[in-house]
Amino acid sequence: MDLVKLYFRSPPAVIGLVLLILVLAMAASADFLYPRDPLALAGRPLIWPFSNPRFLLGTDNSGRDIAAQIFHGARISLLIGGVATVISIMIGITIGALAGYYGSWVDTALMRITEAFQTLPNFLLLLVLVAVFGSTITTVTIAIGIVSWPASARLTRAEFLSLRNREFVQAGRTLGLKDIRLIFGEILPNALPPVIVYASVVMAIAILLESALAFLKLSDPNVASWGNLIGAGRDVLRVQWYVSAIPGIAILVTVLAVSLVGQGLNDALNPRLKSR
Repeated sequence: MDLVKLYFRSPPAVIGLVLLILVLAMAASADFLYPRDPLALAGRPLIWPFSNPRFLLGTDNSGRDIAAQIFHGARISLLIGGVATVISIMIGITIGALAGYYGSWVDTALMRITEAFQTLPNFLLLLVLVAVFGSTITTVTIAIGIVSWPASARLTRAEFLSLRNREFVQAGRTLGLKDIRLIFGEILPNALPPVIVYASVVMAIAILLESALAFLKLSDPNVASWGNLIGAGRDVLRVQWYVSAIPGIAILVTVLAVSLVGQGLNDALNPRLKSR
């Protein structure tokens, strides 16, 4: 309860939560409000928003309903962001936990691998993975997770370095607990709060990376994603700018919501703020 009270003490965090709930509601109601295939032709191409009651947000340059793509695209963006975040955090936690717990040559080796991944820009490595393994939605999601783990690994390592010699860990060793139990059963639960907060950053980055791929027409063209809609609007950007602007606003709102929620969690979990 204290955590909830601390969270709701921050107006930006509350705003972020409200925005995120709205995006989740869009994703949940997509089939009910727009039961047809969002990529099916619905009317005349390039109808401006609010000029036709059938197409509240207009149509794109192929004649597809933009509102349907926005609502169904919310699912794709949240799915990509959520799954990629889980993959990224799991890889980061595993590598960071092993490096921080064992130290010595294990730490050195794993951190050199982490630094090797950080040397290349995320998006450049993502382009390579998509070029090699294809651009299906599954491949794109996994690839985003793979390129996003180094920061969470370093964060987990730092937490483990500060916790591995604490009294409860020493007590566990005295009781004969195995390393795997100490790492994932004793230390990790105490190291998770900052990693969970950072997960919101990873999710926001994942949504932006997929949108960037789709803008370059390197994402899955068979799904109604916001990035694909932005990419479609690129060809008519000077005259029918709304085709790209509407999904761009949707991405902006979603990323802002996730970031504000993450910041709110960070403030609520921060022991210094709790003491105040």
